[in-house]
Amino acid sequence: MWPNLLYGLLLASLAGWIFTGLWQARRIRQLEQSKEEIQVEETLVFDFLHGLGEAFTETIRPNDLHRLIVEGATRILDAHGGALYMADRTGKKLAPAFISKGCPPIVEVPPHILQQAASTPVALESFLRLHTIAIGDGVIGRVWQTGQPVCLNEFSEAPEMAKLRDSSFGTCSVMVAPLLYGKQNMGILALGNGPKGTPFSQSDFVVFKSIAEQSAFALYNAIIYSEANEKKRLDHDLQIARDIQRVLLPDGPPVINGFEITGINIPAKQVSGDYFDYIKVDDKRLGVAIADVSGKGVPASLIMAICRSTLRSQAVGNPSPADVLSKVNRQLYPDIKEDMFISMAYVVLDHAHGGVTMARAGHDAPLLYKHAAQTITPLKPPGMVVGIDSGNVFDRLTGDFAVPLEGGDCLVLYTDGVTEALDSNGDEFGVERMVQAVRASAGDGAPAIVTRLIDDVRNFVGSQPQNDDITLIAIRKT
Repeated sequence: MWPNLLYGLLLASLAGWIFTGLWQARRIRQLEQSKEEIQVEETLVFDFLHGLGEAFTETIRPNDLHRLIVEGATRILDAHGGALYMADRTGKKLAPAFISKGCPPIVEVPPHILQQAASTPVALESFLRLHTIAIGDGVIGRVWQTGQPVCLNEFSEAPEMAKLRDSSFGTCSVMVAPLLYGKQNMGILALGNGPKGTPFSQSDFVVFKSIAEQSAFALYNAIIYSEANEKKRLDHDLQIARDIQRVLLPDGPPVINGFEITGINIPAKQVSGDYFDYIKVDDKRLGVAIADVSGKGVPASLIMAICRSTLRSQAVGNPSPADVLSKVNRQLYPDIKEDMFISMAYVVLDHAHGGVTMARAGHDAPLLYKHAAQTITPLKPPGMVVGIDSGNVFDRLTGDFAVPLEGGDCLVLYTDGVTEALDSNGDEFGVERMVQAVRASAGDGAPAIVTRLIDDVRNFVGSQPQNDDITLIAIRKT
């Protein structure tokens, strides 16, 4: 009996060892399989994050980044498909940036599109790629509105998808997350599984939210790079425009018997809406023009270039400043927008006879310095700005005005960038300070007047940025 009992115990122990060995071997295989799955998932996540890292360089294009985010999230979570929606320029609608092939509809699809898709699948793809989503519209619009991610395996809160659940285009499970970075809600990332797919788990949802966070950071960084590159391009274009504009301005003062002339233009931005010019009228006369286009920047600089071309075409051979300005006005009026205009002053110097004639089209009153009396007087002949009247009123108001210049007298033309320069208290430089500067420097000649005025303006404004273009011309009778 005892031998049989011992034999039975031995067999039972052996069976237990075999069972334990088989169980342990099975467990080891399961652990090895889990390890392989984790390694595969780690590789997918690493590849995804490495791809997002390219968004921190200037090499990746927005379309490629959108595709990388959707396809990477789809691979990591083994989803049937995904979609990325980005906010449009208005910030009021979401537009599809990338929708992967096989992505089940995550928006409401009209019945006639479903009917077409039954025979022509491209009809559904076309609809999804063109369909925009308003705030609060469907599950995607609601997530965008609330900023809260959702994982839905039953669609009581998403009737637009519940309608499709039993169809071949239905969705059995969906995850949707906003793409938030800081206070910016840039769009939506969504993943879906079709009717034959496995519902997403809570662990899937945790990974998905992390993917959405990293994707939002990459998208924000890509937007910053794009805006920086656009700014570089615009700055480059503006620098070219500034170089061209410099060519349009005089490169130095003209040499003319009986007169000394100095002019300067200092733009507030890269390009200027101010303009000055010296034009040979004929062998006996020289035209001196100054103008200020309303506004600043590129639009004003373009109008300035047109004004220069028009003035030069009309000035040659015409000794009447008023007639020249009249023709300039009639030619520019049809092409100037209602909210723009040009103030101008145009002087013709007769160096054969020493005469000076001026016409003023709504421009700041030039200052006349009389050397003998040491007085300074603003010259205010009537005139209307260029571009707001077709010509009848302009011609009636604008006329030639003789300027009495004798030896040592000076005429100073300027734009309001001088008088309206602001200091840190918001006070303007003003005409009185101009008068003081002209009186203190007129005896030293035209260059001294311009230098003194510029120095005084800069000392007055201090560290305050220049808020308008500055143009100055000093004419001295020798």
